[in-house]
Amino acid sequence: MGPELSIVVPLYNEAESLPPLVEQLLAALRPLGRSFELVLVDDGSSDGTAAVLRQLAAQTPELVAVLLRRNYGQTPAMAAGFDASRGALIVTLDGDLQNDPADIPLLLERLEQGYDLVSGWRHQRQDPAMSRKLPSRLANRLIARVTGVRLHDYGCSLKAYRRELVEDMNLYGELHRFLPALAFIEGARISEVKVNHRARSYGTSKYGIDRTFRVLMDLLTVWFMKRFLTRPMYVFGFGGLLAVAVGVLLSGYLISLKLQGIDIGSRPLLMVAVLALICGVQLFCFGLLAELQMRTYHESQGRPIYRVRDTLRGGLAAG
Repeated sequence: MGPELSIVVPLYNEAESLPPLVEQLLAALRPLGRSFELVLVDDGSSDGTAAVLRQLAAQTPELVAVLLRRNYGQTPAMAAGFDASRGALIVTLDGDLQNDPADIPLLLERLEQGYDLVSGWRHQRQDPAMSRKLPSRLANRLIARVTGVRLHDYGCSLKAYRRELVEDMNLYGELHRFLPALAFIEGARISEVKVNHRARSYGTSKYGIDRTFRVLMDLLTVWFMKRFLTRPMYVFGFGGLLAVAVGVLLSGYLISLKLQGIDIGSRPLLMVAVLALICGVQLFCFGLLAELQMRTYHESQGRPIYRVRDTLRGGLAAG
């Protein structure tokens, strides 16, 4: 029988912060009286994190160390932690000590009020204003508008999940930033609580300005998944039909000019009409291929296109 609670922490070059992190996690969790495990994932660190993790694992019975072969990124490291965990409830946080382990009981309390995911909100964030806080605030507003999930802080790693929700979500790329949006696609009930945020004590931030581009690309992916995951033909087919319609109208206009004896061979409009027709056919074909791939995706895995929260039989609820 597995523990009731799993704490998943992806680590990359956090050798200095790792011992106090484990100490603070144990201090926050042992008084709860719940069985728990600490699933710490070393994402191919180069600073001795793996060695420190081996030492701590030998001393701490609750610790589960997962050592990845190389640096894959935060999303794969988090997925590896989810796969290695056994708890019915899962909490994630960063390994740099900026998230406060003492806030974990707050998230669990809110989770047990009937929610599937509870996200932390760093309402007093201890980061540089121009390089971190301002871009983050703008990104949070954009993500909330595009995804429809109204959270103040998408970037906070301190989150609590029910296991069944985690098992429904497939993580890849760098979609860890959009876990609430992915959970929303799966029909999850989501809440948010204010949590403490501390200044970095060890090491340096692993994020740079280049992540802005990645966030925008991932946001487009999540938007497409939310709107057209099971109906890709809607977006490709509509675009294809629109392009074909434009091409037909332009072609008809040019044919009428040709019938009047007007030369159309040197007109740029002829090229526009031909391109519109070709693009329209291609987009329509893309839509058909996407529909076939989506059917293969769902049918090969036996993955349903819906999620059942409860089934009521004779007045009783069966999850």
